[in-house]
Amino acid sequence: MTPASVLVIVPARLGATRLPGKPLADIHGEPMIVHVWRRAVAAGIGRVAVATDSPEIADAVRQVGGEWVMTSPDHANGSSRVEEAARLLDPDAKCGVVVNLQGDLPTVEPRALAACLDPLADPAVDIATIAATIARPGEREDENVVKIAGFEVGERRMRALYFSRAPIPFGPGPLFHHIGVYAYRRAALARYVALPPTALEARERLEQLRALQAGMRIDVAIVDAVPIGVDTPADLERARAALARS
Repeated sequence: MTPASVLVIVPARLGATRLPGKPLADIHGEPMIVHVWRRAVAAGIGRVAVATDSPEIADAVRQVGGEWVMTSPDHANGSSRVEEAARLLDPDAKCGVVVNLQGDLPTVEPRALAACLDPLADPAVDIATIAATIARPGEREDENVVKIAGFEVGERRMRALYFSRAPIPFGPGPLFHHIGVYAYRRAALARYVALPPTALEARERLEQLRALQAGMRIDVAIVDAVPIGVDTPADLERARAALARS
């Protein structure tokens, strides 16, 4: 897989309720969305663009020389926004893989983004994502930490059977913290966004369950660390502190 075949899209909107204006939150003199964009570029895995419905976010990306695309304000989730952006940016579908990188992960490691592509070397995999072993005890019960139940299919790789906010699987052994990065085959992304939402997806508040319920295969690359997901003012302070040390 070459960079010419990969399109990395960072969806970003201003409508967050717990941290209004989140993508534009200042982190050491730059908006958070710019930090995420820079890390995606540093990964060197493909063309990078921010997908937004906000002129303010577009302007922040423009000021640092980044690529952006305006999308509809009516999307129900980030994957739907990413699919529209892919059609606008690559109408001839020259990129066979689309990476959805959440815009609230300013400390994501570029090498973790690259690892997300590895499972797609298997043609049976529709969607790839990443996770890290849970090390902090409090995360096992934290409903904001999404866990994965699955089975090993290779070194540092597993096939996902289920995602949950509950501590799964039960019993002794490691638990895995899911990280919000997805690499879709182009056809899989189009199929996913055409599927109707499911009751299980709504119950867990996890959109990836829609794909699993439809029989799509999701494989997971295991990476070394969990990036800070910024959802609250406290998360933002943690991200600022982490980036000050890096």
